Amino acid sequence: MLSFHLDPRLEAETLPVGPLGLCMLRLMNDRRWPWLALVPQRAQITEFHDLTPLDQTMLTFEAALVGRVLKRETKAETINTAMITNVIPMFHLQMVARTAGDPLWPEPVFGRGGSLPYEEGEGERFAETLRQALLAS
Repeated sequence: MLSFHLDPRLEAETLPVGPLGLCMLRLMNDRRWPWLALVPQRAQITEFHDLTPLDQTMLTFEAALVGRVLKRETKAETINTAMITNVIPMFHLQMVARTAGDPLWPEPVFGRGGSLPYEEGEGERFAETLRQALLAS
C-alpha cells in the first residue's frame, strides 16, 4: 500500500490550517482571496471519482463544514468550489470566498494572475482563526 505525500507544489503554495477527518486543510498563500484547499490524505488520487464512495461522502461533509466556516469568517457573499487538477495533478478541492467588487468579480479566480503572498504572519493568523472556528463548529 502506498503512503500519502502532499504534492510539493501544493506544499510550497499553501500554509497548513490543520487536519480534518479525511483531508488536510491548507490555505493558499494568496491574499487576494480567502482560498482554501481540502486535500484527501489518500495516495495517488487525481480525480473525485478515484475516491471510494465512503471517502466521497466524507469529503462532501468536510467541504460543507469548511464552506460554512469560510463564508461566516470572511463575510463572503458566495464560496466558489472547484476540483481542478490540470496544473497540480494531486486531487484537491478548492474553496474561494468571493465578494462583489473583489478584483475579478464575477469571473472565476482559478489560474488568473500571479498570487500575492500574505505578509509575514498574516497567513498564519488567518489559518489560526479558521482552525479555531472549525473547532467551535
